[in-house]
Amino acid sequence: MRKQRTVVKVGTSTLTYDNGKINYRRIEALCKVLADLQNSGEEVMLVSSGAIGVGMGKTGLERRPSETRKKQALAAIGQCELMFMYDKIFGEYNHSVAQILLTADAVETERKRENILNTIDELLSMGIIPIINENDTVATDELDGNNFGDNDMLSAIVARIVAADRLIILTDIDGLYTSNPRSNPNAEKISVVRKINGEIMEMAAGSGSNRGTGGMITKLHAADYATKRGIQVHVVSGDTPSTLYKVFDGEQVGTVFLAQE
Repeated sequence: MRKQRTVVKVGTSTLTYDNGKINYRRIEALCKVLADLQNSGEEVMLVSSGAIGVGMGKTGLERRPSETRKKQALAAIGQCELMFMYDKIFGEYNHSVAQILLTADAVETERKRENILNTIDELLSMGIIPIINENDTVATDELDGNNFGDNDMLSAIVARIVAADRLIILTDIDGLYTSNPRSNPNAEKISVVRKINGEIMEMAAGSGSNRGTGGMITKLHAADYATKRGIQVHVVSGDTPSTLYKVFDGEQVGTVFLAQE
């Protein structure tokens, strides 16, 4: 029987503090949980944002710059630090990791998608955890807001390529609400979404945090893409990475978007 495959996407706001510096306690907890899940027989892949946010923290910038070339430079600085951190922490739990940097054209043809799948398949067979990010230093589409959308759509595309059973998006809010819970105290969380329609899309408010580019709307687009391809999607809070255990145990946390096929 094929092992269950799960793509976990983590955003910049989960990986860093408000000042842009790395939240080591949260990242260490995330790595520990993913390593443990891998030990249990699950196949897990991590789509990680954060290169630009980490680069901001390392260079002392307080706000995300608007110039594309500056964001490219920050991504180059931050990606090194990000992978060094993952390699070190996962290594403490006796797990090795591999970096995969993708651009939009890398998934446009069947042959290129097959190359990505072959690489990930081989890494998983070796017990290595793939860590995937968009190559922001050479691909500016996401930086300009025209491509994957803070890696949310990238995570959905990766989930389709590897035929994942589920996609879990860790974010700074614990699911989809009827309106923006930060500005409306009466907003109600929706536990289960059976089908994403115009009404559901209208509920996605907010433009994301200072350190990231995505908001709930990009997560809904990713969920719409994935669920239409038979992949169940969970949007849950990344504040406590151990919440992942509840998702794997079938407990109701965050918002679950049911697969359509």
